[in-house]
Amino acid sequence: MAMARACGLGLLLALLLPVVGAYKPVTVVRLNKAMLSYVSEIGKAPLQRALQVTVPYFLDWSGGVLQPSRVQILNVQVAHLHLNFIDGFGVRMLAAANFTLKVFRVPEPLELILPAILLADARVAQGSIGTPVVSISTCLSLFNNAIVLEGSHSLTPALLIRVQQHIKAVLRNKLCLGISNLVQGLNVHLGTLIGLTPVGPESQVRYFMISAPNITNDYISLDINAVLFLLGKPVILPLDATPFILPEHAGTNGTMATVGLSQDVFDCALLLLQKAGSLNMDITGKLNSNDNLLNTSMLSQLIPEVARQFPNPMPLVLKLRLGTTPVATLHTNNATLWLQPLVEVLAVASNSAFQSLFSLNVGVNLSLQLSVSKAKLQGTTSVLGEIQLTVASSNVGFIDLQTDQVRVLIGTVFEKPLLDHLNALLGMGVALPNVVNLHYDTPEVFVREGYVVVSSELHYQG
Repeated sequence: MAMARACGLGLLLALLLPVVGAYKPVTVVRLNKAMLSYVSEIGKAPLQRALQVTVPYFLDWSGGVLQPSRVQILNVQVAHLHLNFIDGFGVRMLAAANFTLKVFRVPEPLELILPAILLADARVAQGSIGTPVVSISTCLSLFNNAIVLEGSHSLTPALLIRVQQHIKAVLRNKLCLGISNLVQGLNVHLGTLIGLTPVGPESQVRYFMISAPNITNDYISLDINAVLFLLGKPVILPLDATPFILPEHAGTNGTMATVGLSQDVFDCALLLLQKAGSLNMDITGKLNSNDNLLNTSMLSQLIPEVARQFPNPMPLVLKLRLGTTPVATLHTNNATLWLQPLVEVLAVASNSAFQSLFSLNVGVNLSLQLSVSKAKLQGTTSVLGEIQLTVASSNVGFIDLQTDQVRVLIGTVFEKPLLDHLNALLGMGVALPNVVNLHYDTPEVFVREGYVVVSSELHYQG
């Protein structure tokens, strides 16, 4: 089966040069309007901190004498923050804030509240390293008249006008700069998208954007590719030019995020596990255990030659090796996994050396149940139907695999250890595209024809 070229990159592609546009997505991340509503709520506090700027001294010439007065913002309260998508561009921010300021003038300090409306348009683009980059393109601050709280007794209308003019002139420049600095901090956080995350004990994946985001009035969609690493080196995979397109209305309506995972995601992850040897396993038994079936005495009842070679019970070892990559098949509401391991059966000889008795070609069809925990796609498996067995080689003569005793034996000594091993491995999970401290909350997983959809809320732990 051809794999996604999306997963295969050269050594220099870790730097994500502009040629990444030639690659196709294996994952599509779609952030919906509900995500903007969530950001509007959790974004009030950081926006308030960004707007807590310094204001220079107010120079008062009233009375013919220069009187510098310190001005301090005591508090910023963002009462309203609204974000919405701009088709083909990015995000528009509308915020209403109240600035509580104090002017330390003599003889009486002045305390006032200055209401403001902040408007900013942010362009969302693809950065040079394959991460989303947000930049402020336009920014505007509008102010209402100040409300005087204290110090009005010695304040003339003309002086109040000059104080407001001073404060407004400073804030018009500094507030937009504060918003821009806040966005730059966001870009640093978005840069963690390309961090390495584990797929298995010795393998990792790195996600990155391959093109400019697709932005509509309803969502922003990111085409994501992946570099797979084994022992620190990128894995180069064959070409598959078929693009993955996430249908418009995939997933659950009203959720914050919709993530589409193509067939290639599963092919790549399974190939990586197979190349790393993570799917290989040894099944052993203890000779003195009362319920141990992994010994030559058990086989002697089925294969006469084993009884002749091993008159006394000796331990057996089943060595399971996958020379071919497992195949995941995705149909609507049904995901399966096909494994074809070679199982070699060995016995411990009298001199403690291992003696190969025979080997079996095994075919196992597994049901694959998918779930998401935090930011990882996890799986559990169970056997579908009967395990298929054929003899690959034998050093003990003819082996009849059609007897009920053989089927029971395989189910007892092979099936359960295999499932335990696979479920432990798949339970580690494959990291989904995400940034640091952002988790998938109450996710739903849907299997569709040739792809999987994750619909989820998002939760940020900062």
